[in-house]
Amino acid sequence: MRVAVPAETEANETRVAATPETVKKFIGFGATMVVQSGAGIASGIPDADFAAAGATIAGSAAETVADADVILKVRRPGPGELPGLKRGAAVIAIMDPYGHETELSGIANAGVSAFAMEFMPRITRAQVMDVLSSQANLAGYRAVIDGAAEYGRAMPMMMTAAGTVPAARIFIMGVGVAGLQAIATARRLGAIVTATDVRPATKEQVESLGAKFVAVEDDEFKQAETSGGYAKEMSAEYKAKQAALVATHIARQDIVITTALIPGRPAPKLVSADMVRSMRPGSVIVDLAVERGGNCELAKPGEIFVTDNGVRIVGHLNVPGRLAATASSLYAKNLMAFVETMIDKDTKTLSPNWDDELVKATLLTRDGAIVHPNFLPKPV
Repeated sequence: MRVAVPAETEANETRVAATPETVKKFIGFGATMVVQSGAGIASGIPDADFAAAGATIAGSAAETVADADVILKVRRPGPGELPGLKRGAAVIAIMDPYGHETELSGIANAGVSAFAMEFMPRITRAQVMDVLSSQANLAGYRAVIDGAAEYGRAMPMMMTAAGTVPAARIFIMGVGVAGLQAIATARRLGAIVTATDVRPATKEQVESLGAKFVAVEDDEFKQAETSGGYAKEMSAEYKAKQAALVATHIARQDIVITTALIPGRPAPKLVSADMVRSMRPGSVIVDLAVERGGNCELAKPGEIFVTDNGVRIVGHLNVPGRLAATASSLYAKNLMAFVETMIDKDTKTLSPNWDDELVKATLLTRDGAIVHPNFLPKPV
């Protein structure tokens, strides 16, 4: 079983899909590991470390993936990467297929079995494979650090001989994994923290971390969660009521961090231009959903934008990649745990159980066709 780790090709991707630790474990499973030269540099892992762990270092992407049974990546393979992949190989990555149906068709035509790690079901058995949680946790932490760096004042209250410095007020919008970590980090830095989410179960989580919950708690709010634990799309009436409450609250905040995402849809717009204009000069908005269109109406992907009234809107791309070493370590373990479930321990070969719930939930393409139900043609 040959396992390949090519270098990522997207310009802003600093993560890598394996570490020396996971290389050793794959070799222990009977795999031959091949890592492209330079694949780990942006994550602080030199080729020598991969080689010391037992990997072969290949000079090019083509040499890396040649005849590989498993290809581990952070992002889905681009069109230029597909010709070198062996038909029947398993390609495991964050595939981001929604809105990229053409790219998905290209992957299917390459004849590989493509697995989307972000579709991993949120069940106990799969917790160690949950890339969304491992990466969102880091994004929530980094969002607070980035917000504090852009905010030109201290975070905690300070009692000094020259006077009292008030604590910064931080508002977290969206209380998933990223939002909860943002709350915890902001609290550790001494800020006064409030948070909001449309899912009623999050209220207790917010309050358990020492923050105050802000939401319109009507009947629709009490039913605003899917069986899988994700947020539902809310009605226009609820959005209007929530927006009015949030608008009043935002005007008094120093830092706003938005994290709200709905799987398969553009990010909901939570912070309007009028809300931004109501904020004080020097305030900061960190939009973690900017790659999906942004929660803030004025956010610009990949930019730190300063508005006319002096509000700084942070739209960093690939926020987990801003902690590349840590993000790679966690992501590589997520991949390893998943691949291990598909390895036949006796033959030391990849032998997926196509009926396994983890395989069925994540498998996008197989044998030249798109097989995931979310991407099959709709019946006429």
